Amino acid sequence: MTGHIPDGFERHFRKSPATDPWEPLYSRRDAGVVQIGLRVREAHCNGKGFLHGGVLAALADNAMGLSWGAARTPASQAERPGVTAALSIDYLASARPGQWVVFEPRVLKTSGSTGVVDALVRADGVVIARANATYRVPAA
Repeated sequence: MTGHIPDGFERHFRKSPATDPWEPLYSRRDAGVVQIGLRVREAHCNGKGFLHGGVLAALADNAMGLSWGAARTPASQAERPGVTAALSIDYLASARPGQWVVFEPRVLKTSGSTGVVDALVRADGVVIARANATYRVPAA
C-alpha cells in the first residue's frame, strides 16, 4: 500500500535486522525527539488484519530509546550505549492496513545513567496506544 507520507518524515536513518521486514519506516526529529512513522501494510499485521502488538511495542521502544539517546550528552552517548530496562504498553485501539501510524515520544527524565520516556501512538491522528519505558546504561 502506498499513501501520503506527512511532511518532515524521511526514510528512517536507523537500520536493524529486527525491523528490516517492516520497511519502509520513516522518522523525523521534532522538538528534540525522534518520531517514527509507517504506513501499515499486511507485513505489520496479525492474523486478524490489525497492526500486530509486537510490531507496535518494538517500534515504540525504538522511538523512545532513540529519543532518550538524543537527549543524552554527546560524551555519555559515546561512552556506552543504553538499553531498555522496562517497557510498558497500553493498547487502546487498533490500526489497519493503509493507516498512517506515528510514534510520538516525550523524554521525561534523563540523569546520569538512566532515563524515562513515554509515547503516544496515533493511527491517522487517533491515539491507539500509550507506552512508557525506562532506559539505563549498563555498568562497565
